[in-house]
Amino acid sequence: MAHRSRAQPVLDGVRCEPTPPSRLGYREIPSRRGQSTPAPGERLRVSYLLRVQLPDRPGSLGSLAVALGSVGGDILSLDVVERGAGFAIDDLVVDVEPGKLPDTLITAAESLPDVRVDSIRPYNGILDTHRELELIDQVAGAPRDTLQILVDGAPRVLRVGWATVVAQGETGAYRIVGSPGAPETHATDVPWLPLEKTVALDGQADWVPPIWREMDTALAAAPLGVPEKALVLGRPGGPEFRPSEIARLGYFAGIVATVLD
Repeated sequence: MAHRSRAQPVLDGVRCEPTPPSRLGYREIPSRRGQSTPAPGERLRVSYLLRVQLPDRPGSLGSLAVALGSVGGDILSLDVVERGAGFAIDDLVVDVEPGKLPDTLITAAESLPDVRVDSIRPYNGILDTHRELELIDQVAGAPRDTLQILVDGAPRVLRVGWATVVAQGETGAYRIVGSPGAPETHATDVPWLPLEKTVALDGQADWVPPIWREMDTALAAAPLGVPEKALVLGRPGGPEFRPSEIARLGYFAGIVATVLD
């Protein structure tokens, strides 16, 4: 699939623990989840989720925090998505004043050597790397509509635009449930089912509905209990799913499948 360059920021749609903000040299801001109006004297701010590739060396995150701060961005939380040979892929939630263009955050970040912003999109709240367990508990404890609960919660937990559960029937593939934001256009020809293992799918393949391809949707799927049923994730505009995210999705879907039995 095509690489997404800096000129195409998204304006949608083995795990490492987040580093405490105090260790990175920036101030920690309390989460505003559930707060619909600003406190007296406080301006309502907006947040963006950035996926950033940067050098994996001491001081890189601190330098990035300073660069983002120079344009009014405050890092609320972060999670290390993946580490490679000399680089790291991080997800950061950055808080800015209303009216601040996302491009200013991209420009500030990429002013640093060897730093690249893979994607940026609006985001509400902070990153919580333990939400998978909360969602699994909700699915396990629900008396009914368990698959709907799963797909409703999966986009936030797995940082995607939408989620569906699809199955292979006698007359072809069909959608069982879909999350809010899932495309109205269904994929009826799904040649990768039955599915034996979690995979990143080719978002430009012939089976992908044209509207999905036009939105440059990154896709991933995991078997859900049986090879003929799968949890499908979509990220309109990307970024692509990293190998660590595919592994994480596989673990998550495997646990969910056991509680659905």
